[in-house]
Amino acid sequence: MTRKDGQQRVRMDPTERRDRILAAAVNAFAAAPYEQVSMAAIAEQVGASEALVYRYFPGKAELYAEVVQVALDDLGAKIRAAQAELPPGVSARDRMRATTIVYLDHIAHHPDAWAAPLALTNTEPRIAASLREAARREYVERLRRLLVPGDSVRSEYALWGFFGFLDAACLRWVQRRCPEDDRWSLIDAVLGALEGALGDWGR
Repeated sequence: MTRKDGQQRVRMDPTERRDRILAAAVNAFAAAPYEQVSMAAIAEQVGASEALVYRYFPGKAELYAEVVQVALDDLGAKIRAAQAELPPGVSARDRMRATTIVYLDHIAHHPDAWAAPLALTNTEPRIAASLREAARREYVERLRRLLVPGDSVRSEYALWGFFGFLDAACLRWVQRRCPEDDRWSLIDAVLGALEGALGDWGR
């Protein structure tokens, strides 16, 4: 079937259509800031009308939130896989090193998209920011379970502060265009910051 604009409409089942729209959105938001991406452009990428895209996603903010969730889920799965590959009895520091390596790989895949929410001019919708905040709380709790630092006030600040340091250091790495030669220096700095903040690795 051909649309009025001359483009061939692609027929597919609803699940496949939704997946294709989401995949197109992932690529679009990786290539341009949130405010520069339109639902019309995403619709064009999948050979659908803009109205059809709105049947699957209520608005651009909701679609973007789905994109954020996909990235968070993908990162979480890769971290779990990396941890599962480590031998029994490996130290907490080595577990953190493995996790940080996965995180840097994740950033290097789409550095500009990763850095966008940290930019002062970012206009990320609240629904997506809430997903990131929930993920941050989960990361802190995972770190707490790994390190078992105790209940001191210092430990609480150390756990939360670690992720601030991690983001700031990784943002600088992105600004330098993610040079591979800097990777291990960055990892050592990140792990050193956590160790210094805690005063110990806990176990």
